[in-house]
Amino acid sequence: MASNHSIVPLNETTALVSFGDNIDLDVNERIIALHHTVTNNPFQGFVESAPAYSSLAVFFRLPIRFGTVKKILETHIKSSESLESHGSAIEVPVLYDGDDLDVVAQQHQLSREEVISIHAAKLYRVFMLGFLPGFPYMGTVDQRIATARKNSPRTLVPAGSVGIAGIQTGIYPQSSPGGWQLIGRTPLKIFNAKKELPCLLKPGDSVKFYSITRLEFEKLNEY
Repeated sequence: MASNHSIVPLNETTALVSFGDNIDLDVNERIIALHHTVTNNPFQGFVESAPAYSSLAVFFRLPIRFGTVKKILETHIKSSESLESHGSAIEVPVLYDGDDLDVVAQQHQLSREEVISIHAAKLYRVFMLGFLPGFPYMGTVDQRIATARKNSPRTLVPAGSVGIAGIQTGIYPQSSPGGWQLIGRTPLKIFNAKKELPCLLKPGDSVKFYSITRLEFEKLNEY
């Protein structure tokens, strides 16, 4: 049975398909499947589509109008209902030495080693990219270490930092301000504008973190 959805105009050249506002695997599967369907079957005037947790923004050029795009999207929604969003499985090394690792551990009455073990044990889904080019919003984090964002964001978070925000975990692709709880850093450059495919991760991918030593980090460091 099809999930309830809405299609509304954000402006005269953008349509938003929404299946709610929850972080839900099944909903995100539908969004990514629709994203692939629209991308692989572009209508005249189609520019691109951008998936989020439970919505898809579809950008198009005039003179095509929203009403026409809405009809096309309704057809694509029906045709993508049985599709699955097959992504890649990617392992990401992490040096767990983040400035907030002790904060997370103390808040949940755990040791640093327990936080590391719990974070590295799960397979995370890349739900969407956003905030910064290539920034992956991944989930869901084990409730034992789920930790709210900092009350006062840092003015500068180093590139490669791995953080937690609620039930989400993510990686900062470049240095920027940010309020996530930093638990470690990866030596992998997850966004490189010089590459044909600049983003290491994409929506629908699965990510498995694994712990590395400082020496291993230095050997692998791409920054």
